[in-house]
Amino acid sequence: MSTTANGNGVLPSTRRTEIAKLDRVVIRFAGDSGDGMQLTGDRFTSEAAAFGNDLATLPNFPAEIRAPQGTIPGVSSFQVHFADYDILTPGDRPDVLVVMNPAALKANLADLPHGGTLIVNTDEFSKRNLTKVGYDSDPLEDDTLSPFQVHRVAMSTLTQGALAETGLGKKDAERCKNMFALGLLSWMYHRPTEGTERFLREKFARKPDIAEANILAFRAGWNYGETTESFATTFEVAPAKLARGTYRQITGNTALAYGIVAAGQRSGLRILLGTYPITPASDILHELSKHKNFGVTTFQAEDEIAGIGAALGASYGGALGVTSTSGPGIALKSETIGLGVMMELPLVVIDVQRGGPSTGLPTKTEQADLLQAMFGRNGESPVPIVAPATPADCFAIALEATRIALTYRTPVLLLSDGAIANGSEPWLIPDVDSLPDLTVAFASEPNAADASGEFWPYVRDPQTLAREWAVPGTPGLEHRIGGLEKADGKGNISYDPDNHDHMVRLRQAKIDGIDVPDIEVDDPSGQARVLALGWGSSFGPIGAACRRVRKKGLPIAQAHLRYLNPLPGNLGELLARYDKVVVPEMNLGQLALLLRAKYLVDIHSHTKVAGLPFKAEELEHLFTGLVAGRP
Repeated sequence: MSTTANGNGVLPSTRRTEIAKLDRVVIRFAGDSGDGMQLTGDRFTSEAAAFGNDLATLPNFPAEIRAPQGTIPGVSSFQVHFADYDILTPGDRPDVLVVMNPAALKANLADLPHGGTLIVNTDEFSKRNLTKVGYDSDPLEDDTLSPFQVHRVAMSTLTQGALAETGLGKKDAERCKNMFALGLLSWMYHRPTEGTERFLREKFARKPDIAEANILAFRAGWNYGETTESFATTFEVAPAKLARGTYRQITGNTALAYGIVAAGQRSGLRILLGTYPITPASDILHELSKHKNFGVTTFQAEDEIAGIGAALGASYGGALGVTSTSGPGIALKSETIGLGVMMELPLVVIDVQRGGPSTGLPTKTEQADLLQAMFGRNGESPVPIVAPATPADCFAIALEATRIALTYRTPVLLLSDGAIANGSEPWLIPDVDSLPDLTVAFASEPNAADASGEFWPYVRDPQTLAREWAVPGTPGLEHRIGGLEKADGKGNISYDPDNHDHMVRLRQAKIDGIDVPDIEVDDPSGQARVLALGWGSSFGPIGAACRRVRKKGLPIAQAHLRYLNPLPGNLGELLARYDKVVVPEMNLGQLALLLRAKYLVDIHSHTKVAGLPFKAEELEHLFTGLVAGRP
């Protein structure tokens, strides 16, 4: 058959197959960490986005740079959920599971529901590989896979055959089998193909022979689906009806980086990212380093402490300092965050949370840094805390963190997490003119209350309590700030007990007085007596579970916190409105602890610390029981 794409960017079909129309599908690609599953999933996701589906993804990869080949610790997977309607999660379980070896099968088979489709690369099911992961017999030959629709495909052999005339060695040819799998799944679900071929040519522009080999493997997978009798049905998922506008697929880390760039443009300030690479925050550095033309400077320091020191120094010099890290890095940066609190300088601190403590689970997600963000510094050292709800929301929350930092002259902690950082979804690209004006007014003249003609660095705005920000070197505005306690107004070093008490309370009052919007509640019937409250990446699973509960005819309300310090002013009244408040968290109940202490409300805390996000089905069961009155 011809491999020329039609006008829609889809390879033409010559074989008649039954076409089943679906509203949603969850596909998981799984293989060894060297099998290219992340690239395969990302490309399938990009084509789903280009087609117009709503989508959500869940990459899952090992912490080791290169775990032993063919072992369960080395399994890498990528799950994509795409639909013709608004979806909230990457899906609980895959409808289609593609496995490249026995380890991938053993690690993921329990998630495949009975009747699900399983596509297996049979070439890797050797006795040695089976033994390596504890299979006593070949699951392709016994009854292990009888509950599933199994398609046995010799992907390695077929890929090598398709590339036989390219001159590539066997090893290099076999590396292209992930593109064979992508081609097969693209045929099954009528995905566009031109974008993937263009991507491969651009990615391997310096190695055109590798680019063409991958394209041949991709087409071979498509052709296999077209010619084999194994697949009698293909599937269509129509584009979603999203709000009008221009969309692109975006991950949380990329959205954070774009938000920081936009914040620099809207404030008129140069940006300095002072950071140290750490999973899962490193992509923020990678992305921001590409945008020097927008006044962004990236500095990869020798360690976490030097990174935040450079960022705070940039803020002292009149720029916007930003630092990015994960939980272990926050532990190291805590002293400098405290210095920023005392100096009252703007600083955006991004914490992409991961499993802990210590090095913990570097590539797995968790929400266990909330109390560290609230209290993880010596002395009374309050900082504002914000958290995005979804990958696309990271753009807006970066702008909001910058607004607070600049307006109130304070470090701001932005708590993302691994599920948000690596997950992706469609992002409606905003009109630049609609973004907030973050322009800063620097001090320009002496301000001493005693008419001495001096500049006092701790003279405050009566509304925000923010001190004046003077760029060092401005004539007539010579001043001194630092980590020692300062006298109110003048800023001289002070050990006076009453002054210290006054300054501590001033700094706390400044944070308490930050203007944050009221929290909104989703309670369609108005009859709910149970409220599901979340923060961070729990937004999607909680929302999906509430939808399912409502479909059963049971009322439940949902609310989500993006501002964690200070909390929204109407939160106490909202909590008191419901008989039961349930707070699912990927920790041991940190937000629940804070809410109980502040509002004296009996919170039903539901916790999970497995390194994986909540599934909608587990929360659906929990919520149904609470609404029905079960304990």
